[in-house]
Amino acid sequence: MTTLEVGTVIAERTVHLTREDLVRYAGASGDFNPIHYRDDVAARVGLPGVLAHGMLTMGLSVATITEWLGDTGRILDYGVRFTRPVVVDPDTGADVTVIAKVGAVADDAIRIDLTVTAADTTVLGKSQVRVRP
Repeated sequence: MTTLEVGTVIAERTVHLTREDLVRYAGASGDFNPIHYRDDVAARVGLPGVLAHGMLTMGLSVATITEWLGDTGRILDYGVRFTRPVVVDPDTGADVTVIAKVGAVADDAIRIDLTVTAADTTVLGKSQVRVRP
């Protein structure tokens, strides 16, 4: 592996989510909370609209580094703080952008910091993946 420096961008991508994606994820995950597919329910509980599942956002984010990583078995741990929801418009959907940068390098692990945004707002805070070198 090439020598890594703190601050180096190792991967980035934008994923477009649609309401159909949320329905598919609900079926795969078993999370059928109606805030993920019904505007009326989301409005009734005070949300700004139908929201992407937090675990979907989290999974899409860490998947950004899989090509760079090569072997996902190198992941030691992964954690995030959910800071803002991803609102998925019924017509235009939502774009989730992920930028993965080297945050720290040690002999036993490399920390990758993920900046995750939607609609110019950070949606995952302290999103960090530790991987084996």
